[in-house]
Amino acid sequence: MGKTYEGGVPLAEVVRSGFVEGVHRGSVVVLDSAGASLAAAGDVTSPIFPRSSNKPMQAVGMLRAGLSLTEPADLAIVSASHAGEEFHLARVAGLLAGAGLSEDDLHCPPDLPAGDLARMAVLRAGGGPARVQMNCSGKHAGMLLTCRAAGWPLEGYWRIEHPLQRWLRETVEEFTGEEAVAVGVDGCGAPVLSASLTGLATAYLRLVTAEGDTGAGLVADAMRAHPEVVGGTQADDTRLMRGVPGLLAKIGAEGVIAAALPGVGAVALKIDDGAGRARMPVLVSALRRLGVDAPVLSEFAELPLFGGTLPVGATRPSDALIKKFWSGVARNPTKTS
Repeated sequence: MGKTYEGGVPLAEVVRSGFVEGVHRGSVVVLDSAGASLAAAGDVTSPIFPRSSNKPMQAVGMLRAGLSLTEPADLAIVSASHAGEEFHLARVAGLLAGAGLSEDDLHCPPDLPAGDLARMAVLRAGGGPARVQMNCSGKHAGMLLTCRAAGWPLEGYWRIEHPLQRWLRETVEEFTGEEAVAVGVDGCGAPVLSASLTGLATAYLRLVTAEGDTGAGLVADAMRAHPEVVGGTQADDTRLMRGVPGLLAKIGAEGVIAAALPGVGAVALKIDDGAGRARMPVLVSALRRLGVDAPVLSEFAELPLFGGTLPVGATRPSDALIKKFWSGVARNPTKTS
């Protein structure tokens, strides 16, 4: 497979009552608007699995293969890792029904909604796992509709040797500018393709700089126009896109996120232990390195820790990251009891 991911450096620290009780390692790259590396920490050139951060490129591949959707929100759900809220499920069900398909045609596993509120609502109503509730059901519905449009068999659409997956691999490799040297099976059962963090950031920069009438432009525009469909009412990437006009952002499992802003640049990062709590503070520090400023960034810059009901600390970018890579970026004061 060639070079393997070497692991990252300390990116975030967990501070409680002025005491550093934990550290999250990882890697992050910041590209300028021309795609040149502006700053980096850790290993940003070796392959990782971007997981669901690959979905926008996969959606572009589906459009190129013949997928035709009249509603931009439908394209957003194809690119989504949705929270399983009612409007998410209705949109996936509508895509399937419009093609004469059902939830049983999805290969993604039965699951409870990923969003806390949606999951609790299902359980309170006496419900249980369902394929349409799985956060990747929109992507799988899009894959089925693409096969119909392209004349490819529906059976085994998730297998890496299927014509659909070969086509999508070519699209992802085009956008990252890299060969997918590793191919795995994602949590939804479909293939996951490797890319470096630099390749992933490059792909997002290409997405946001594409013309609106191209496949890439349509995907980026749909996601930014319907951020609540991409994640959910309370999802981090949804809130970020709502708060920063023009920003495209997509979370991936195991501590991955990628984001890009046209005319500004792009960021991609991975937290090595997969901790979601470290992801957003590091991303904010990287966006601020690009000069991005919006009130929503302060909401994510430091995630509070509580002692009882009182804030006593935060998960925040590490001092080493601030000093070495993001010089000149101000840190929000950490509140303590």
